[in-house]
Amino acid sequence: MAHVGAVVAAMAGVMAILLHSSIHKIEEGHLAVYYRGGALLTTPNGPGYHIMLPFITSYRSVQTTLQTDEIKNVPCGTSGGVMIYFDRIEVVNMLVPLAVVEIVKNYTADYDKTLIFNKIHHELNQFCSVHTLQEVYIELFDIIDENLKTALQKDLNAMAPGLTIQAVRVTKPKIPEAIRRNYELIHGLSLFILCVDLIAEAQKMAQVAEIHFQQKVMEKETEKKISEIEDSAFLAREKARADAEYYTAAKFAEANRLKLTPEYLELMKYQAIAANSKIYFGQDIPNMFVDNSASHPTEGNSHSRKWAKRSMSPADLKERTEA
Repeated sequence: MAHVGAVVAAMAGVMAILLHSSIHKIEEGHLAVYYRGGALLTTPNGPGYHIMLPFITSYRSVQTTLQTDEIKNVPCGTSGGVMIYFDRIEVVNMLVPLAVVEIVKNYTADYDKTLIFNKIHHELNQFCSVHTLQEVYIELFDIIDENLKTALQKDLNAMAPGLTIQAVRVTKPKIPEAIRRNYELIHGLSLFILCVDLIAEAQKMAQVAEIHFQQKVMEKETEKKISEIEDSAFLAREKARADAEYYTAAKFAEANRLKLTPEYLELMKYQAIAANSKIYFGQDIPNMFVDNSASHPTEGNSHSRKWAKRSMSPADLKERTEA
């Protein structure tokens, strides 16, 4: 009985080992690809628990969400022969689920080593080899990220459709210490020169502003003087006009005063009479119209008048004119 119990216990242990080897769990955001006898099976499994033949079938979990691959200490030789090192390069990428089997089949489950790590080394060395240290370290450093991303994605579109590069982040490279100190010195001098230039530019702007201010002050003073001259000229013209009018009025009054003599007044009287009287010359003196209403009281109303003709001799006319 003891022998039978041992056999049963052994079989139970084997079954437990087989069951443990056949059951596996796949995390969310991953797909399981299976190998049987070293051959890749075409049917992956999604997240959850799955069973496979123990010791015959194996699996690899492949991430299908965003992941970040880090490539460290990447050497890079510039066109001038200076060797520099990029301490860390991060590549954010994502593999779509439908492309998992094909990419694993062509590049194994460790596809990122071939398609990302090795490509980063290659593309970065291509970039450094055609640029100087000054360009790589300072002038073109801000475009290295985008250049690597574009170059990687272009190759992946042809070699591994379904694997996309989201972003590339490159840290500042390490350069030889002596060169670094020179760059720091140059950078310090550049900052000093920039400060000097800024101060000079500020002083220049201040001087220009002062000149503009003086110009405006001079313009205002000129305008004020012109206004004063115009006001003075206007006052002079008005005074001259007033003086002329006063002189004219005074002369006119003086002339009138000199005219008002008895002889002149007598002459003016006769001129007025002559202007308002009719004088007839000749032997036949015409009749003048006179009021004759008193001799005919019965004709017309109290306000009506009739005129009668009577003859006036030259003596009467002269007497009336002198009167």
